[in-house]
Amino acid sequence: MDVLERIHQQVTENPVVLYMKGTPSIPQCGFSSRAAEALKACGQEFTYVNVLADPEIFENLPRYADWPTFPQLYINGELIGGCDITLELYQRGELKKMVSDAVAGA
Repeated sequence: MDVLERIHQQVTENPVVLYMKGTPSIPQCGFSSRAAEALKACGQEFTYVNVLADPEIFENLPRYADWPTFPQLYINGELIGGCDITLELYQRGELKKMVSDAVAGA
């Protein structure tokens, strides 16, 4: 399977996907850590992909949605954004509803 097809499958088959450096329990970058913490605080399960463990995804994810940096958060197959946008949504109380709605609709 082509890497862009794999990415598409990941974001469409999982209601919430965080592409990050490292894992939620052992993040390898501060931005990924903060985004994962915001998602964990929402109290719902989410899927993550460690881009450092998959060089193909690391190289090609920025092309998938034309977003150059990590982390990248997808909800219901749509790019939400990176760390700053994720934290803004969390601080405004919107992220929890978005994640809850996505998980409930899955």
